[in-house]
Amino acid sequence: MDLYIGNKNYSSWSLRAWLMAAKSGVQFNEVLLQLDTDSFYQQLKAISPTLKVPTLVDGNITVWDSLSICEYLNDTYLAGSAWPQDPKQKAKARSIASEMHSGFNAVRNALPMNIRASRYVELTDAVRKDIERIDAIWSAQMAEFAPSHAEGTWLFGQWSIADMMFAPVVMRFLTYGVEVSQASSAYMQHVISCPEMQAWMSAAKAETEIVAADEAGIDR
Repeated sequence: MDLYIGNKNYSSWSLRAWLMAAKSGVQFNEVLLQLDTDSFYQQLKAISPTLKVPTLVDGNITVWDSLSICEYLNDTYLAGSAWPQDPKQKAKARSIASEMHSGFNAVRNALPMNIRASRYVELTDAVRKDIERIDAIWSAQMAEFAPSHAEGTWLFGQWSIADMMFAPVVMRFLTYGVEVSQASSAYMQHVISCPEMQAWMSAAKAETEIVAADEAGIDR
């Protein structure tokens, strides 16, 4: 199984699929491609119809798009355990994962993932609105699954695809010093302390390539 990803410092979509594969315990070969280069597209040309990462190749099966990769791994290797088993909780987990997958464009555009940086960006009303909604999601889940707020947990107690979708947002909020509630801050610390997340962050900080489009804000 080959998982094609982009620079760990910048590629938020790659992080989702990689973290899912790593948390799942499946054996996979990481193929790291350099974003914003001619070779990136040349290498993907025979692999992905979208010429984008992440792309998963498992035998004669090719899966592109981060959420689809998560679903494929869950269905094929985890017997569906990467979603909550309770129907009500599963429906909620799918809903917030899909909300992240298709929304929050203001945050995506203004606060690109840049793990090795510490930046300040002036927040617009649209960005603040996105942050408030994300904070509300995280706070509500912590209130249900970690009511003391002293120590965070995964959004549904056990890790799920929903956490994979929000992991890059945790990295964004860390980079730009976004203020969130105590409960959401506890969730962020839980994600950051995850061994697989720590491994990704260490690799990201060791990279030296620059993608100018993702170098937003000023140092703080």
